[in-house]
Amino acid sequence: HFRLERGDGSSRSPPSPTRAVALQVLRHEEFEEGCKATCNGPYDGKWSKTMVGYGPEDNHFVVELTYNYGIGEYRLGNDFLGITLVSSQAVSNAKKMGWPLKEVTSGVFETEAPGGYKFYLEDKEKLKQDPVWKVTLGVSNLQKSVSYWSGLLGMKIYEKDEEKQRALLGYADDQCKLELRAVGGAVDHGTAFGRVAFSCAKDELPSIEALMKKENQKILTPLVSLDTPGKATVQVVILADPDGHEICFVGDEAFRELSQMDPNGDKLLDDAMAADNSDKWFAEHNRKKVSA
Repeated sequence: HFRLERGDGSSRSPPSPTRAVALQVLRHEEFEEGCKATCNGPYDGKWSKTMVGYGPEDNHFVVELTYNYGIGEYRLGNDFLGITLVSSQAVSNAKKMGWPLKEVTSGVFETEAPGGYKFYLEDKEKLKQDPVWKVTLGVSNLQKSVSYWSGLLGMKIYEKDEEKQRALLGYADDQCKLELRAVGGAVDHGTAFGRVAFSCAKDELPSIEALMKKENQKILTPLVSLDTPGKATVQVVILADPDGHEICFVGDEAFRELSQMDPNGDKLLDDAMAADNSDKWFAEHNRKKVSA
C-alpha cells in the first residue's frame, strides 16, 4: 500500500481540490509534540495529520496532510510534481465548483491546491476502484533513480522513456504507480518535507534495513516503533533515495489496525480547526474556509 505525506500549512484544512475531486477525510489525529520519525518534518511543536483518500487506507492510495501549528506556509521545491487522477467525475466536479483548470494535453487538466501542490485530472472513467493513477517525483538522474527504486527497492518498471526522461514504476498492477521525471538539475525539497510510504510485512523491515546498510544507502530513521495516542504502535524504517526523497516502510500488521477509517474524522478535523481559530485566519487572509 502506497501513501504520500506532505506538509500543508497554508489552509488549515485539506486543500480545496480534495473537495472538488471528492476525496474523503479518513481519519484525523492530533499530537502535542514533534514525531520522533520526523513525520511532520523537522518541527518539534504541536502538529496534526489528516488522511484523505477515496476509500480505506488498506486498499487505496491516501494522502497524509500534516499541519504544524504556527507554520503558515511552506516553500515548495521541485521534488513533488503532482498527483494524477483518472476520473471524469473529478473534472466535472471541479468545473461545477469553478475551480481553475488548465488543459495541458488532450483530456488532461491541471489544477492547483491553495498551498501550490499540483493535481492532474484525466477526463476518463476510472479504470479501477481507486482513481489515483500515479504520483510524480522529480529526480536529477533518471537512470540512477530507476536503479535505486527498481534494483534495490524491487519496484517493477512499467514504462521508461529516455527521450522524455521519465519512468513509471510500481509494486502491483492494480496499485498507484510512482512516476520519476528528470527535472534537468538538482532536486530542491523546499521546506514542506514530504515523503512516500509503503506498508509491508513487519518481518520484512529488518531485511530492508540490512540491505540498505550493505549497499551503503542512506537510512534516515533506523527501525523504530511509533506511538499514536489510543491506537496501534507501528514499526517503520525510513530511507532516502539518491535525491533525498524520503521513503517510509511501515509494518502492515499494526498499520491495518492504526489505519481504520474513523467515522468521526470530519468532526475531529472541524473541531481542531475551530480550536486553532481558523475562521479568523481565513478572514484575515481573505480566503473562504472549506467545510469538512
